[in-house]
Amino acid sequence: MLQKRIIWLASALFVLSGCAVLGVSHYDDLFGPEQPRQRLVEYRQGGAQYLQQVKPILDNRCVVCHGCYDAPCQLKLSSPQGIERGLSKALVYDGTRILATPPTRLLFDATTTAQWRDKGFTPVLNERVQTPYANLQGSVMYHSLLLKQRTVFPQQSVLGEEYDFALDRQQTCPTMDEYDNYAKDNPHAGMPYGLPALTSTEYAQLQKWLEQGALMSEVPAPAASVMAQVNKWEAFLNQSGNKYQLAARYIYEHWYLANIYFSDHSHSDFFKLVRSKTPPGEPIELIATVRPFDDPKVSRVYYRLMHERSTILSKTHLPLALSDKKMARLYAQFIGSDYQVSELPGYAPKLAANPFKTFAAIPVKSRYQFMLDEAELIVKGFIKGPVCRGQIALNVINDHFWVAFVDPEKNASPAVEALLMAHDDDLLLPAAEQSNALPLSSWAKYAKHQSDYLKAKTRLSEEIFNQGGKLDLNLIWQGDGHNPNAALTIFRHFNSATVVKGFVGQQPKTAWVLDYALFERIHYLLVAGFDVYGNIGHQLITRLYMDFLRLEGEQNFLNLLPQSHRQAIKQYWYRNSHLSLSEFINRKSLLGAPSHIQYHSHDPQRELYDKLTAYLAPVLHTEYDYMSVPEALKTLNHLPIEAINTLPQVTFILVNDELGELKGYTLLRHNAHFNISSLLNEAGQRAYKEDYVTLLPGFVGDYPEAIWYLPNQVHMAAFSEGLKQVSDEASYQALKAQFGIRRTHPQFWQYSDLLHQIAQQVRGVEFGLFDYNRLENR
Repeated sequence: MLQKRIIWLASALFVLSGCAVLGVSHYDDLFGPEQPRQRLVEYRQGGAQYLQQVKPILDNRCVVCHGCYDAPCQLKLSSPQGIERGLSKALVYDGTRILATPPTRLLFDATTTAQWRDKGFTPVLNERVQTPYANLQGSVMYHSLLLKQRTVFPQQSVLGEEYDFALDRQQTCPTMDEYDNYAKDNPHAGMPYGLPALTSTEYAQLQKWLEQGALMSEVPAPAASVMAQVNKWEAFLNQSGNKYQLAARYIYEHWYLANIYFSDHSHSDFFKLVRSKTPPGEPIELIATVRPFDDPKVSRVYYRLMHERSTILSKTHLPLALSDKKMARLYAQFIGSDYQVSELPGYAPKLAANPFKTFAAIPVKSRYQFMLDEAELIVKGFIKGPVCRGQIALNVINDHFWVAFVDPEKNASPAVEALLMAHDDDLLLPAAEQSNALPLSSWAKYAKHQSDYLKAKTRLSEEIFNQGGKLDLNLIWQGDGHNPNAALTIFRHFNSATVVKGFVGQQPKTAWVLDYALFERIHYLLVAGFDVYGNIGHQLITRLYMDFLRLEGEQNFLNLLPQSHRQAIKQYWYRNSHLSLSEFINRKSLLGAPSHIQYHSHDPQRELYDKLTAYLAPVLHTEYDYMSVPEALKTLNHLPIEAINTLPQVTFILVNDELGELKGYTLLRHNAHFNISSLLNEAGQRAYKEDYVTLLPGFVGDYPEAIWYLPNQVHMAAFSEGLKQVSDEASYQALKAQFGIRRTHPQFWQYSDLLHQIAQQVRGVEFGLFDYNRLENR
């Protein structure tokens, strides 16, 4: 009998261990097996509670950290589909992966919750038996909120080392079965992580929603007048004929990241331009390729406008206004132009990744004017697309520089068109390698292509400017007399960046002048051709190739300076630099032709900045004029270097002005470098004593790292004087205790709401929620 019991016990243990391996859990015993369910309901069937009472809490307390690619655990709480999808332990941003990983884009790469479970995502909502008790006990979201409520959170102090706010921190992402042990080991890890808990009212509201089954509803459908515009634009983009279809493909490959709205009808309804298997009038059936130019595997692509139903985030928001005037402009550029399209190009990678081959039939002037019309949008794509997250992706650019453009009338001459056609093979981009590139062999190949193209471009320029052509300011696009996209400023914030219209801030160390071929290549390198899920080789070759393009843009600017100063200025930009292959290739592209701009000082670069500012004055955007800040704060533009070196990259300052009106300002720290030639040794190239700051009206940057509140003029003066005296971490933290809104401030969420209210008033259609993943703990 004893022997039988031993055998039975051993068998039972074996079965239980087998069940554990097969994924049977404690919660299965309590509430049954997991079974994804449909939680989307109509507004009248329970969706009203979600939209009116739940979504505002999720947006303002949760989406500020859980909104996009870089959300912890890929938990995207900005839409019902993201909430249903849940968590993943897999990293999107992984600079070490040997092979590309399958993409996990909402709406594109899976269409049901069950499909996401097959891809390894685990739920944050209860997916077992639906009872009020089970809905709470089986929900990771509920237990995360409850853990925060039960744990004492420090007030106005710096959090301890148990909190890890690094962007590359280890992902935990516990399932419901893992949560008890996780909470025991990490009692500090309740949600919102590293921020104050929800109020009792907010917590009760979310608890009630979860208890009742977490039903959700989509945001309301757009008004009939807006849908009429959708229908009109879809009809325009899907006309028959090769000319229409090639033009629509070009437009799509440049606008697919934009949040499109119809400026005469609504500023709150946004749409994404997508490729569909189905024509207008039928439900959209997405073509889910990694890149916008990958083979759609259908005989006819249709370009459709899909309603954007996710919460708008500042870090990914690219608003684009469409109107009848815009449609007429596109018609003139792409349809009214005199050219023929005898045959539509295919989608083979080496062809589709090369816009100079794919769109050769469309005149260069039409393509370039189209890009210039929305230059800020196109450049923002470099920044707000998935490529520019993290230091390695961004250390290819300086912290602050201005951008101007070559005039399309000068850049679309027959000679330039012939140059691009003759060297279209040399303009091949890394996306031709797909997402699994071998960096060393690829690097050598693209270096040779770049060298050959630059030699030919320099030869042509020498001929033009030494035989009657003038190298002067008339080469610069003046925005057709009305377009503020003619001048842009790019701010890098170490591991994020911002683009704004105008020449903003103090005169920068460097500037770019972009011509059509350069502008197009940057777009197809960093936006259309970049795969965030690609392997280390793809990411590395993209960064290395961008070296070529940055240097080329800088060379174009240098060529406007006196011959006698060009090389010396460039050497100053690249001090302490071992001559990289990129610099070697670009070194010979400095023109021998003289500049016809008249200079009168020993500082021609400063003069050129002044001349460019005056030349573009009629179209310069002045919203971020750094001299228009209050007098009490202007001194912050001239802080001592010791104070500057303690500052984070992006600081938001809330101020009550003399009229009692609450306004927002941004203090940007610009990290100076001896050069930006090094891929992995940025710290070794830092020129710390040359760092400087710029104080701007409004909010510049999507990731605030510090927030300060100054309730009156006295506090403004005291803060400015106090910041001048900061010299180390201790004095910075002392000032933060006096004026700062730390992440542990008991009223943090009230100030967060104020911040967003002001931003919404100032930014209007450009408003999106800020991201708090980079908030400092100091």
